[in-house]
Amino acid sequence: MAHSGKPETNGAQTRLPIPGFDPPKKPKRNMYALACSFLASMTSILLGYDIGVMSGAIIYIQKEFGITSVQKEVVMGILNVYSLLGSAAAGRTSDWIGRRYTIVLAGAIFFVGALLMGFATNYAFLMVGRFVAGIGVGYALMIAPVYTAEVAPASSRGFLSSFPEVFINFGILLGYVSNFAFSKLPENIGWRFMLGIGAIPSIFLALGVLAMPESPRWLVMQGRLGDAKRVLDRTSDSLEESKLRLAEIKEAAGIPEHCDEDVVAVSKKSQGGGVWRDLLLHPTPAVRHILICAVGIHFFQQASGIDSVVLYSPEIFEKAGITKTTDKLLATMAVGFTKTLFILVATFLLDKIGRRPLLLSSVAGMIVSLLGLAIGLTVIEHAEHKLIWAIALCIGSTLSYVSFFSIGMGPITWVYSSEIFPLRLRAQGCAMGVALNRVTSGVISMTFLSLNRAITIGGAFFLYAGVAAIALVFFYTLYPETQGKTLEEMESLFGTFFKWRSTLRTLNEKKNEKKSDKNGQIQLEGARVAN
Repeated sequence: MAHSGKPETNGAQTRLPIPGFDPPKKPKRNMYALACSFLASMTSILLGYDIGVMSGAIIYIQKEFGITSVQKEVVMGILNVYSLLGSAAAGRTSDWIGRRYTIVLAGAIFFVGALLMGFATNYAFLMVGRFVAGIGVGYALMIAPVYTAEVAPASSRGFLSSFPEVFINFGILLGYVSNFAFSKLPENIGWRFMLGIGAIPSIFLALGVLAMPESPRWLVMQGRLGDAKRVLDRTSDSLEESKLRLAEIKEAAGIPEHCDEDVVAVSKKSQGGGVWRDLLLHPTPAVRHILICAVGIHFFQQASGIDSVVLYSPEIFEKAGITKTTDKLLATMAVGFTKTLFILVATFLLDKIGRRPLLLSSVAGMIVSLLGLAIGLTVIEHAEHKLIWAIALCIGSTLSYVSFFSIGMGPITWVYSSEIFPLRLRAQGCAMGVALNRVTSGVISMTFLSLNRAITIGGAFFLYAGVAAIALVFFYTLYPETQGKTLEEMESLFGTFFKWRSTLRTLNEKKNEKKSDKNGQIQLEGARVAN
């Protein structure tokens, strides 16, 4: 029965509805926050497109420029190393000019890089284009998860913060489709279109960002409380949540709770001074634990071999017995479709199932898939004739690997690392995670062919499976569940390292005590009014 808000009369008894005991309604998805996260995360298309398109374009670049296998490795993986410079600079830049204009800057830099690559006349010119595009990718990779985590309400932060990984996958798929589409053109023109057309998404990105508000947390750090309140009112599930979020951000920024002016003076410390000291030189146990978790998840995401599979899919399928170029590109497109499909599934599960269960099951599935791929490739390498079952095992294991990666390890890396840092350390903390991500990715992608020659292609995937097994133990022992926690609650979850379970239990008990006290007060008030 719907409550009208008036006392219900049943004979002599009068009963008031007690809202504290009514089951809480699940908030509707905030469409404004969804749109903001969608636009910000489009920056990740830039990296995805480059990864996908280079896997096919390199076939034609190698023919035209006559490059060696070592030069091929370098041109494939160097963008990740260059993006390190972008992501390292992005933390300070976003604290200085704001999250929104940092996204515009990322798009502009990549636009120039894509055009330079498309017009490259030799290997050195191509490497200059890779350098510029890499800086843009580094900026984009750091800023999208930070902005999204800061705009999103707690109820859908996992869903919205997984958008950057969704768009990386969408970009990879676009790159694969572009490879197949432009492979029909003359060889010396096709690869130029493949690389140059990557400038188009960056134009839409710069235009789309004009419709976005600035991050409320950045606004508070600048003392612009009035602007922050307006953004929070639009991106929160309710006005009550908006007030609570503003109070928590003010507390984190060192602004008194009673301060309600539109613009206030903020200490330099709140604006980013002394961040590196608090992050690296003299961290609290909680910050040290957070930093280990953030850089750890970024390292293992790449060290478990995802870029080797995505960048070198044509080579893997060639080793598995698929020799025709168009067939290899078609098989690679299947990898892209599978990866994109499963990342979409993951976005809807993050806030329902939680981060830990998805992450652990994802890594376990990756280990099994990598072992299957390693066994299949090893058998094919030593077989004297074509083995259909081994080829099927390789293709199935590759698709299975990218599926398991996309359902957990892929999106959760960005979600988890962007939500666990305290407000003041968030931009630089995330920049450190992204920097390690890019360095590891660069090392993996620039050593894959050499690793194949040293320990065989099957041996390379056995090695990646071993790294993934270490990751599983690392995540199981050190990573607390963050689902449903506000960004400002995070710090209290960390600091006890391997004993985080008892900390989580204590926090939940305190929360339940507060809830029961509140419900008790509501019950007493209801009884008093009834009497």
